Amino acid sequence: MAAKLILVTGGARSGKSRFAENYAEAAGGMEPGSLAYIATALAFDEEMRFRIDRHRARRGAPWQTYEAPGEQEAIQALLESGKRHKAVLFDCVTLYLSNILCSCSEAELADESGLYARTQEAVQRLIDAARSAVQARAVIFVTNEVGAGIVPENQLARRYRDLAGLANAQLAEAAAAAYLCVCGQAVNVKALAKTAAQAVSADLGDF
Repeated sequence: MAAKLILVTGGARSGKSRFAENYAEAAGGMEPGSLAYIATALAFDEEMRFRIDRHRARRGAPWQTYEAPGEQEAIQALLESGKRHKAVLFDCVTLYLSNILCSCSEAELADESGLYARTQEAVQRLIDAARSAVQARAVIFVTNEVGAGIVPENQLARRYRDLAGLANAQLAEAAAAAYLCVCGQAVNVKALAKTAAQAVSADLGDF
């Protein structure tokens, strides 16, 4: 049976990573090696190293870590872990997108439509790889909500914000559940979601 895709999103320090880890542990159990952690972060500085170490300290014997900052590494990690572990956690999508942008040339960064297409293709490859999991009960993607603040002052930051929003929507569409974390609390927003037509019917009634 194919794994269920689960999306966990939220702002900084919203509790999303802890919720995702707890979800994976509840879904996959706590036997040694039963859980996979696909890490997309690169420790460029002490601040990022602190964050990585803090996350790693929460994990123990049940977890096997796959370092996968690049596109091919991430796909390979999803394919391999889905065959070996009972639950897979991919943390996180927005860092993964950042790594993709950092690998782009100046010409590629200037091509907005090309970046949109590349992001859509990259996210679809993640979805397809996750759906191929035969051992895992769930593949959990963690991402960040980066579009709820002020408009970024530079073009690259605005592109990143837009691409992250598109990627999150694409993943949520494919996911069985999409949890929004706020103040350490998680709510399945997909279970509450309505189409525009359903909302009109519920709010205004039929013509």
